[in-house]
Amino acid sequence: MRGADTHPSGYPTVAAVEGMAAALLAASDGRLRMKVFPGGQLGEERDTLELTIFGGLDFNRVNLAPLNAIAPETIVPTLPFLFRDEAHMRAAMDSQPGARILDSLAAHGLVGLCFYDSGARSFYTKGRAIHSPDDLKGLKIRVQNSDLFVSMVEALGADATPMAYGEVYQGLLQGVVDGAENNWPSYQSSRHFEAAPIYSLTRHVMAPEVLVMSARRWRKLATADQELVRDAARASVAQMRALWDSRTESARAALLAQGVTVIEPAPDAFAAKVAPVWARYLTTPALRRLAAEISAIGGGHA
Repeated sequence: MRGADTHPSGYPTVAAVEGMAAALLAASDGRLRMKVFPGGQLGEERDTLELTIFGGLDFNRVNLAPLNAIAPETIVPTLPFLFRDEAHMRAAMDSQPGARILDSLAAHGLVGLCFYDSGARSFYTKGRAIHSPDDLKGLKIRVQNSDLFVSMVEALGADATPMAYGEVYQGLLQGVVDGAENNWPSYQSSRHFEAAPIYSLTRHVMAPEVLVMSARRWRKLATADQELVRDAARASVAQMRALWDSRTESARAALLAQGVTVIEPAPDAFAAKVAPVWARYLTTPALRRLAAEISAIGGGHA
């Protein structure tokens, strides 16, 4: 079997899927073999997702964004300020709401196996610290090619500028954009901090990533082997989270040592501004219930 990941070799999600492959090999006495192709070797996520749906690829680690148009339930974990912190996100994805989101992929040719962390995304800018939404007014902020991210950044008062990830560094240097947003490890590994050295910890999105399997390939497995796959995937989550936490801390420490300015804005004003985004994307009672259930985990509220 073949698995794909756009992240580079050594990245926590890649290491976790490779760990899953080793566990499967051992548990099946060598019958179930998986080779992982990291670094986008098999294409960008939208391309590999289509391959997976049609059975040309067995496993795929993808961001939730390309799944939003396929399964509306996957929109909910991408909502801004849905999760209070990473512990809340992990608790929600490990419980019934997460299971329902994974199950929603079944109608679309995919078997949802587990969620992996993608960190807390925050804004970084060239010359203006972001203490409140007012500070974003007039700034051109790079976003993923996602309608929800565009809506979120525009609701906060900035000009959303969709741009390929590989173009952001030059875009910052040349003034095409004034800032961007991402997690600690990506902010470091991309070297975006060199061009935008002010990091404002808004933590506005904590959307996880997901490991999926082709339903066509899944149906060819014996029931016992399907359980081995599920067990190996679940076990890989703990490995991924340990690696992610370590990488996040090392990236943070390295960036502080490089002299990055870190701002800790109060989140309430930002969260209030993005309320219309929730209304725009929670288009059905079922989606609103799912968001409310996630919000309530651990004592939160919708």
